Amino acid sequence: MMDTEATNPQGLMTIESLQRILNRSRASVYRYANTESNDLNPPYNPQRLNPELRLNKDDPLLFHPNEVARFAKDALGIKQVTIEVQQPTETVTQDLLREILNELRKVRAVLEAERSPAAPK
Repeated sequence: MMDTEATNPQGLMTIESLQRILNRSRASVYRYANTESNDLNPPYNPQRLNPELRLNKDDPLLFHPNEVARFAKDALGIKQVTIEVQQPTETVTQDLLREILNELRKVRAVLEAERSPAAPK
């Protein structure tokens, strides 16, 4: 099995990505996931698909690509597992944030340059 899948900005995969990669229903993916109604982050279980740690019960389940490959191979018995992670496409927001960061760097350089000559001797 080889699949190319987009990830979120942190490089983690969503439930929808897992559905496509594992060719399983959303309900099946949730059954595979190591989740507990009483425990936000249950201990690692090698027979289950272990999500990344969550801070809040409302946070979406996200999975590391290596964990998905391990689960597909070990638990589902898929012999050949290769997951190619594809970076998400650039958005207007990301471009704008990059421009803001560049402007802030320029402002900092100007402020540091002004401060340097006035430094006490």
